[in-house]
Amino acid sequence: MKKQKLKKIAAITMARNDDFFLSRWIEYYGKNLGYENLYIYLDGDDQNTPENAGLAHITKLPHTDMSRSAGDKYRIGKMSDLAKELLKTYDIVIGCDCDEFLMVDPEINQTLTEYLSNKNIKTTLSGLGLDIGQHMQHESALDTSKTFLTQREYALLSTRYTKPVVINKPVQWGSGFHSIRNHNFHIDKNLYLLHFGAVDMDMLITKAANRGSDWVNHLRRRGNGTINIVSKKTAHSETYLKIARIMQRIFRPIYALDKPGMLGIKWVVKIPSRFKNSGI
Repeated sequence: MKKQKLKKIAAITMARNDDFFLSRWIEYYGKNLGYENLYIYLDGDDQNTPENAGLAHITKLPHTDMSRSAGDKYRIGKMSDLAKELLKTYDIVIGCDCDEFLMVDPEINQTLTEYLSNKNIKTTLSGLGLDIGQHMQHESALDTSKTFLTQREYALLSTRYTKPVVINKPVQWGSGFHSIRNHNFHIDKNLYLLHFGAVDMDMLITKAANRGSDWVNHLRRRGNGTINIVSKKTAHSETYLKIARIMQRIFRPIYALDKPGMLGIKWVVKIPSRFKNSGI
């Protein structure tokens, strides 16, 4: 059988004051797609260009203080417009936050480019959302010289991160890439979107310190939602990944029919050991 030609794929993101995750994002997608196919908006002329940017396309935009809601709409508008422009020359665009990593199940033994090139994408494609959190009883503070998944073993199955991040036609994403206006979502059986915003409690506390002592006290007193859940709930086997994927295909929140639902169930899973070889 003739081998299918690889498609041209771009990855886009927008960041502000997030050097650590952005450098990891560049490393991961650069190795998978080619650094020249990365397009990054930096929110503010005061932002430093990441040291590992290489051939990635970096654009600094003037920063304007906005409310959270207005800021979210502004950023996703920029991302949607950028994707629309890129799709004039690219076959596929991946849009996500810089602490999110789209991964093909290592069991498939295909690169991200190979896998997506062989998919018949109907406008959008989603990976099952895994919200990775530090287990406070079993896991140490993050060693930033090592990959995430060699140090973290638990994830919350989260509809919030089952995002339609892969597109092959111009669309209007909803804030945070969580939905696409006038389009259903299609959850692929071999794709996962891994979110690492709660990968380390110390990192969260440091970030909170920049916002004031009240934020730090809140974190120390109440913890982080994802970290609390993965630290306290019993972790299930990867069979629950398949169950969650089926549920999210079927159910929708009444208030957001263009997003996946799980009837409010919060399952924690043990991340399959083979994921450690993903390089994330």
